[in-house]
Amino acid sequence: MKVAAAELGLPCLQPKSINSPECVEVLRSLALDLLITVAFGQLLRPVVLKLPRLGCINVHASLLPKYRGAAPIHWAIINGERETGVTTFLMDEGMDTGPILLQRRTEIGPEETAGELEERLARMGAELAVETVEKLWRGEIEPKPQPPDGPLAPKLHREDGRIRWEWEAWRIHNLVRGLSPKPGAFSTWQGELVKILRTKVVEGETKAGPPGCVLPRRDKLLVATGKGLIEILELQPAGCRCISGRDFLNGYCRQGFGSFGE
Repeated sequence: MKVAAAELGLPCLQPKSINSPECVEVLRSLALDLLITVAFGQLLRPVVLKLPRLGCINVHASLLPKYRGAAPIHWAIINGERETGVTTFLMDEGMDTGPILLQRRTEIGPEETAGELEERLARMGAELAVETVEKLWRGEIEPKPQPPDGPLAPKLHREDGRIRWEWEAWRIHNLVRGLSPKPGAFSTWQGELVKILRTKVVEGETKAGPPGCVLPRRDKLLVATGKGLIEILELQPAGCRCISGRDFLNGYCRQGFGSFGE
């Protein structure tokens, strides 16, 4: 944004707090018609919300009221949602609770990662923002109050990425792709941290073992879960580069098969 603003000769402000008295005075001097936020980590206080003539708009990467909060893309995938989208809404004092303006829907692919979905939603959100501004300017949008309830999307913490191998295979797979490429799902191998980067749910395999146990196969890194099997396609042992599951078998399992999570 800053590079684009410089190329277009537009002023670029980077205040530590948009609610600071100094920033508020600058915004007030601009006689704003509209203010738009995207991926902005600060709540706007009433003094800022009241400045623009047409209000303050946010572009949010979910179908509100579902997944209000800081990590809507990650949690939608982690929870196994098959559909998501982008929403524009008029901001109020709450967290993503203002009246809805426009929404656009899209399916989530069964193997799609958070990073891949974020790229698609970014393009959709940009298009929807332009459409919202044009229609709002022409008075063609009737804001709709949000229903009060919906699953939340709180900020992710490190422990949210720990794989519980007693979970069923699909739940683990959704966690891995929902946290890819960052912050990343993880487990341990012989006490050392291992990031699990890409997985696949295995259909039709019957031989298994305790959750986290690596199956005795030399061509695939298959791991037993609480229900079903997962193939680990890519992972990153501590202090190493990203490697394939097969390379992990050859390099880390030569002395016998072990278990993740130990």
